[in-house]
Amino acid sequence: MPEILANEQVAAGVYRLTVGGRFEGNMGQFYMLRAWEQYPLLPRPLSIFNITEHSIEFLYLVVGEGTRILSSLRRGDSVQLEGPLGNGFPAPAGKTAMIGGGIGTAPFYYALERIKDADLYLGFSREAYLVDEFRPRTTGNVVVDVGGIILDQVDFNSYDTIYVCGPHKMLEAAQQRQLASGTKADVYVSLENRMACGIGACLVCSVQCRDKRKKACTDGPVFRAEEVVFS
Repeated sequence: MPEILANEQVAAGVYRLTVGGRFEGNMGQFYMLRAWEQYPLLPRPLSIFNITEHSIEFLYLVVGEGTRILSSLRRGDSVQLEGPLGNGFPAPAGKTAMIGGGIGTAPFYYALERIKDADLYLGFSREAYLVDEFRPRTTGNVVVDVGGIILDQVDFNSYDTIYVCGPHKMLEAAQQRQLASGTKADVYVSLENRMACGIGACLVCSVQCRDKRKKACTDGPVFRAEEVVFS
């Protein structure tokens, strides 16, 4: 199994995990991770934070037993990885904005490797983290908000493509702002749904869309904002 190279705490409850090996993936895709034998029963889905020639990185928030176990791992420990999975962010057209809320900032670090001139909006509820590492990855503007509403900083009519990742309430708010602004931008949201298998064999990550129910793991996790029914 792949070996852990580092597992560093970067903020309260937030860790940056580096696993050695050769990996691939597109911006917005994810891997299923497991570092235990029996309990918890299921692996945990984590979006790709970064990929280098010899490693893959994940940024994650400790929210339950699985991520608690991951946070206890040290250099030299092993972890099971399955991926890349899901459909990531499509290639952008024109001026691009990336909007991340909390741990939803994670996929944009790798996305900036592909889209080096995007404007980046980072929103945090209590404590900002890794901002100084995000800044050099784009030639665009970087806007940081702590304790406020990061969407308030974004003019949806200034962009051709907008990517959003964060809590469901934030994604729903982005959908509403897309409609209210009348923007012609393509707006995409990355859903942080709970997942079980990651390959579409179950319905744990089911998403209600305007035409039918879809699966966040195989149809997503990235969807056009206007197709998702949030409530």
